[in-house]
Amino acid sequence: MNYQDRIVIDPVIRSGKPCIRGTRITVYDILEYLAGGMSEDQVLRDFPALTREDVRATLEFAADRERKLAASTAG
Repeated sequence: MNYQDRIVIDPVIRSGKPCIRGTRITVYDILEYLAGGMSEDQVLRDFPALTREDVRATLEFAADRERKLAASTAG
């Protein structure tokens, strides 16, 4: 899976925050719910527009951003 197929950044949707394609649900929102203790199944129940692949794309997106941040500060 490639997260770029599921996550979009559009300046007219949620002020350009990364969102799941076709929704206004941000990557940040999903990460906050997971970090707050919600399970993947709970997130999917609360947001029926999301799929498991969307949640995994969110995690992949966050990991990629972290890798890029670490690389930019490494030297």
